[in-house]
Amino acid sequence: MDAYDEGSNARHGPTGPDPRRALPAPAPGGPAAGPSPEPRTGVAALSLRYQIGAAVALAVVAVGVCVHLGMTFLHVAPANTVSKKHSETIENWIYPEFEQNWKLFAPNPLQQDIAVQVRAEIRTADGEARTTGWYDLSAQDGRAIDGNPLPSHTQQNELRRAWDFFVATHDDDNRPVGLRGSLSESYLRRITVLRLDRADAAGPGGLVERVQIRSRTTNVPPPEWSGEKVSTTPVYRTLPWWPVPEDEARGGVG
Repeated sequence: MDAYDEGSNARHGPTGPDPRRALPAPAPGGPAAGPSPEPRTGVAALSLRYQIGAAVALAVVAVGVCVHLGMTFLHVAPANTVSKKHSETIENWIYPEFEQNWKLFAPNPLQQDIAVQVRAEIRTADGEARTTGWYDLSAQDGRAIDGNPLPSHTQQNELRRAWDFFVATHDDDNRPVGLRGSLSESYLRRITVLRLDRADAAGPGGLVERVQIRSRTTNVPPPEWSGEKVSTTPVYRTLPWWPVPEDEARGGVG
């Protein structure tokens, strides 16, 4: 009995079959042992149709970026054969949203505080007409920017650049100079009408019929250590009343 137990333990070990015995070979035609392929990610995981769509979208974006960079380069570069031949196309692309200038690096930077204000003639819901007070749009943008670590491009530049565009295309009597004068008027008017709509200037059922825009320019006081003397009295530039198209007044633009 002891011999049998001793032989059995020699064959099977104390807890079962001998782990040193070879495992059976895989059956013929069975799956080959090896690491499983890693799953695809990103664009490669999409179907062929969506891969083609993604490639087309990326190509369109790349072309758009190249066109914009080319137009901007031709706008800021010295006059050359290409920019002269296609000047109208370049200007239509750049103005007014992408206009470039070097005022920040000018020998004599701007030293004035310019605020753009607007008032409107309203046709109320009961048919009466009234004129609003002046809305200081620049002050509204200033309050939105103050203390905001990431102010929007609209809050910082939209109104300011629209006024610069108007001044650059009009004489001192507010008459347009060149073909872009009417474009600058439409651009500035639409911005102010949109701001008035956001402020609910017309009230329930009311309609903005005309707007009048003015600028309030004040010289920035010099530092205390400077002996320079400048007037800090505001100077106003008031534009004529502009009629507002009905579809624009009802929110058709914006």
